[in-house]
Amino acid sequence: MKIAIIGATGRVGTRLIDEALRRGHQVTALSRQASSLPARDGLATRDVNATDTAALAAALSGHDVVISTARFAQLNAPQVTSALRQAGMPRLLVVGGAGSLYVAPGVQLVDTPTFPDAYKAEALAGRDFLNTLRGEQQIDWTFLSPSALFEPGERTGKFRIGQENLLSDAAGKSWISMEDYAIAMLDEIEKPAHSRQRFTVGY
Repeated sequence: MKIAIIGATGRVGTRLIDEALRRGHQVTALSRQASSLPARDGLATRDVNATDTAALAAALSGHDVVISTARFAQLNAPQVTSALRQAGMPRLLVVGGAGSLYVAPGVQLVDTPTFPDAYKAEALAGRDFLNTLRGEQQIDWTFLSPSALFEPGERTGKFRIGQENLLSDAAGKSWISMEDYAIAMLDEIEKPAHSRQRFTVGY
């Protein structure tokens, strides 16, 4: 497939590039400094400011699927979906956040007393992004939330898939490596199972 990745130079974006190229897909990396990425077979780069809707739409045209890894506080859902519609792109996958996952009936992680203030604005923006997507009628979207701890690590290929609730291991730790997260994202691209849904991945 031809996959465009918005925010491709970030920590998650680079791991999504690795996983997609590993599987033989053609990848276009999009960011303000995408051309700074090392040259690789199957990888094209395009320097673009994703908040410029017309420029983003032009860069997305001709791809099969788009992954957005951009920070929610910097790029909101209407900006992304508008660019996809202008480009005639039917399918969007979003690197979500854990803040909107439920930890108890009616209680999302971001609303718990111990949620770190430093991450709250981004988490609330992520929840708004997801809620906007849920009203989207034209684009086939999927929102993949990681577990609470989301850091670089090992590519094991062993993880669990959930839906709306935060996943934790037997010791109560909620975590997923960015490498295994990338596997889950590419699996969803190749074998869609969560059309117009949010799902989550964790150990």
